[in-house]
Amino acid sequence: MEVSQKNKEIGQYVADDFRTAAIFSKYKIDFCCNGNRTVAEACKKKDINEAKIIEELNNVLKAKTTQSIDYNSWPLDLLVEYIEKKHHRYVEEKIPVLLQFLNKLCRVHGTRHPELFKINELFTASAGELASHMKKEELILFPFVKRMVNAKLKNEAIQSPQFGTVENPIAMMKEEHDNEGQRFRDIAELTDNYNPPADACNTYKVTFAMLEEFEKDLHLHIHLENNILFPKAIALETQFD
Repeated sequence: MEVSQKNKEIGQYVADDFRTAAIFSKYKIDFCCNGNRTVAEACKKKDINEAKIIEELNNVLKAKTTQSIDYNSWPLDLLVEYIEKKHHRYVEEKIPVLLQFLNKLCRVHGTRHPELFKINELFTASAGELASHMKKEELILFPFVKRMVNAKLKNEAIQSPQFGTVENPIAMMKEEHDNEGQRFRDIAELTDNYNPPADACNTYKVTFAMLEEFEKDLHLHIHLENNILFPKAIALETQFD
């Protein structure tokens, strides 16, 4: 499969084959929050060789693998369940551990590494925002998506939601995704891309590794929503007009 669509957006590449996310991540091109750009636009902004990235994308797309999950083909209600049980639970499980570790690092290493206080502040803010964000999805947006899928299967009408149209909560969720994307870009910069300093203890190393893993999971989480779930939910709603 050759990459030839000049106007294809980054988010669509990743939606079609998530293996391409590794290429964009390598060049620090945001595919989740800022996935609505072409490769050419992203390369121009970062002064990166576009031909080199296109070649790497081609190589990934041509490589056959059984490990690539085709999220794009999943029914919307299954995707919603997966996001909630896989990614929401991951966030809920990791946040308390990371907060405990970051607080300890600030106490023990904060004098020599004052950037730890800012990292802790950013992650603590992210933890609070993500908890609120996920509850809104679980209580408002996701149940409505499931109702639409069910109504479509039964060929029934659907009652208009209190929020008017599904585009309203989606716009709010996308804005909140942007905020978290920026927060983690700041954390990545402050941690030197999650590389602990030479005098780092094991807790220091583990914490940075966990933060990096958390960011990667968040990228996939946001990608599944911004680039697959949300556009399909908006398209599905138009079928009830």
